[in-house]
Amino acid sequence: MEVTAKLKYAKVGTQKARLVADVVRGQDVNTAIKNLTFMKKKSALLIKKLIESAVANAENKNVIDVDNLFVKKITVDQGPSAKRFRPRAQGRAFQIKKKMSHINVVLDER
Repeated sequence: MEVTAKLKYAKVGTQKARLVADVVRGQDVNTAIKNLTFMKKKSALLIKKLIESAVANAENKNVIDVDNLFVKKITVDQGPSAKRFRPRAQGRAFQIKKKMSHINVVLDER
């Protein structure tokens, strides 16, 4: 039985979050959390909390043995961009796009 958790509007770029997601895909939950703890990336902390949330969801369902969970599927999709403007020379304005991501985690039993 699958257990899911979603994080929407995470303030991290999609490409940067996908680098971390590729590392933990297919790993056991305990191994994935250990690996994410020692990564020096912003998205590693977000994905670690999301996996822990999915494990808590599994505990609440009381259907799955939590010790046998693994990361079946993890996707990082592009969210909306917040648009900001910076002043530039000669009265011009330069647009800055602050990117967001939607992260989905699916855990399953082995």
